[in-house]
Amino acid sequence: MQFYAFLEAQGYADAAHDLAHIHRVVKIAKQLGAEENAVLDVVVPAACLHDCVSLPKNHPDRHLASTLAADKAIEFLTSMDYPSKYYEEIHHAIRAHSFSANVTPKSIEAKVVQDADRLDALGAIGIARCLQVSGALNRALYSLDDPFCGTREPDDEHYSIDHFYNKLFRIAQSLNTPSAQLEGIRREKRMRAFLDHLALEI
Repeated sequence: MQFYAFLEAQGYADAAHDLAHIHRVVKIAKQLGAEENAVLDVVVPAACLHDCVSLPKNHPDRHLASTLAADKAIEFLTSMDYPSKYYEEIHHAIRAHSFSANVTPKSIEAKVVQDADRLDALGAIGIARCLQVSGALNRALYSLDDPFCGTREPDDEHYSIDHFYNKLFRIAQSLNTPSAQLEGIRREKRMRAFLDHLALEI
């Protein structure tokens, strides 16, 4: 598929935002799009290209990444003669998918793409991706004094597990569509079960 060949040529910011991540987000977006009656001609290319510009989590311009990705996506779609009537909605969906961009999704298509990307941060795959990124940034797994943020504020600049409390456990309640909300609850339960097992082991 042309989309994936294009993405391979762009490279990735980290192992958690690789081609496998794109495949999962596209799969989830197709499922949510069908359930929510979204226009898949917008959803699929937006999901495919949402990370075509991806900056590391600690990059100072991280908040601009989704806008840069949206611009680059439209350039690519133009080069392959994708129908231009979808460009505005695709651009918006890509800009709105990111946490750091703080852009509110206005269309059902943008909501679906945002939900699909956020769901990939939850569940078993969410645990794995969190640890991938934290390892690359040389963060400790947990605080020896208070591993699960019982009496302190989460500090995910230094501890991987703190990212669960600082961000990941807020995702399910932030999801836009009913279909995604149900899946988000299921995935969050798996993550909390992981922490329960981790607590027993440490």
